[in-house]
Amino acid sequence: MRETAKRVTRRRAETRARLLDAAFGVFAAKGFGHVSIEEVCEAAGYSRGAFYSNFATLDELFFALYQERADLIAAQVASALAEDGPGLDVPAAVDRVTEVLLLDVDWLLVKTDFLVHAARDPQVARVLLGHRARLREAVAERLFRARGRTGLPAVLGDTAGAAHAVVAAYDGVTTQLLLDKDVEHARIWLKQLLTALLTDGGAAPATPSTTH
Repeated sequence: MRETAKRVTRRRAETRARLLDAAFGVFAAKGFGHVSIEEVCEAAGYSRGAFYSNFATLDELFFALYQERADLIAAQVASALAEDGPGLDVPAAVDRVTEVLLLDVDWLLVKTDFLVHAARDPQVARVLLGHRARLREAVAERLFRARGRTGLPAVLGDTAGAAHAVVAAYDGVTTQLLLDKDVEHARIWLKQLLTALLTDGGAAPATPSTTH
């Protein structure tokens, strides 16, 4: 009986994961608000019954999808910042964080949809603000542990201020990336901005050959 229950639980978890993966692709391609439950089910290879055994509404699925991806990225950022030991090699850390944050344009599309959705729904907005706070906390905590070994520009104030600046720089660069899809230049600009922010201008990467 216990083995049967385990198999059912595992199968349901697999179904949920496939629905979330399929929904990610459909939302990225068409945008939230332009997708039906049937389209998600078709992409996942399931019936509506499989959908409703896991999610009550498309909003609930969208919410779960965002939460899953956002938590993963926050964990990846924390991991990328933790690799230097007690000190912090800012250029190397910027390289790692940029790779984690920037490459997935589909994620940026889904994230932007969620931002617009949250702007009209206070409850959803609280979830988004919570994610952004966790991301800033991951950055601030790493900078705090490196204090004394890594100096921050005085204009940023404390490590919390530096973390706010890092997230703001990311927001600005990825807005341009959504429009031109130029990952190479977006990565260069983000590395340049973050290095300048965290090192008083330090060794910034070369300026891209094309301005945007």
